[in-house]
Amino acid sequence: MSGHSKWANIKNRKGAQDKKRSEAFTRSAKNILTAIRMGGGNSNPETNSFLRTAVEKAHSANMPKDNVERLIKKFEERKANLVTLLLEGFGPFSVPMMIDAETDNKNRTLGEIKLIFRNNGGNLGESNSVAFLFEKVGEVELEKFDPEKELELIDAGVEEIEENNLITKVDGVKAVADKAAELGMMVVKSGLIMRVKTPVELKSAEELDKMMDFIDELEESDDVVNVFAGFDYHGQES
Repeated sequence: MSGHSKWANIKNRKGAQDKKRSEAFTRSAKNILTAIRMGGGNSNPETNSFLRTAVEKAHSANMPKDNVERLIKKFEERKANLVTLLLEGFGPFSVPMMIDAETDNKNRTLGEIKLIFRNNGGNLGESNSVAFLFEKVGEVELEKFDPEKELELIDAGVEEIEENNLITKVDGVKAVADKAAELGMMVVKSGLIMRVKTPVELKSAEELDKMMDFIDELEESDDVVNVFAGFDYHGQES
């Protein structure tokens, strides 16, 4: 759940309790496609360092080389016809949502995402019906944050630190990513995200579980690139 790192980390902890091989492959595939986009559409691991790292992680998760090659080939075949979509709506418990998608069939993607929203008690809205509730910021995700380097990162433009994620101004992402790498921290990915201004507070662990399942279902769509969910939760995780 890129752009909402706190809940992405909860999802990862929950997933670690019941890690299925197919789920690991799905995550690896998503990471590879994200890395290609981060590299400006470059699908060559030798010249796209983000992709090289994603492919190495996929192999470490036992994803066969043939699967990786097919995935990259499929992207190459589709990329000339890809268009980007920024979708808005309210998920369960009236949580504001923004969905970043990339597709070669707009109607198919809209239909799939509308159905996921409807099946989970939410609804997809019109353009600008939700966007005003979010702000655009930069985010640099690290493999591991080194607290001893915090002051140097702040000097480079970091405004907030959320576990292994560094939040920056829109125009400060590259400088912070470069500084983190210079300081010896591995950058997993970096880019612009949509962050909610006033999150909806979930009331129970059951609501949190339902919300995470909804986000998982969205992220399983091949066309969904990022899911930004505007909620918070201060209770005990189930």
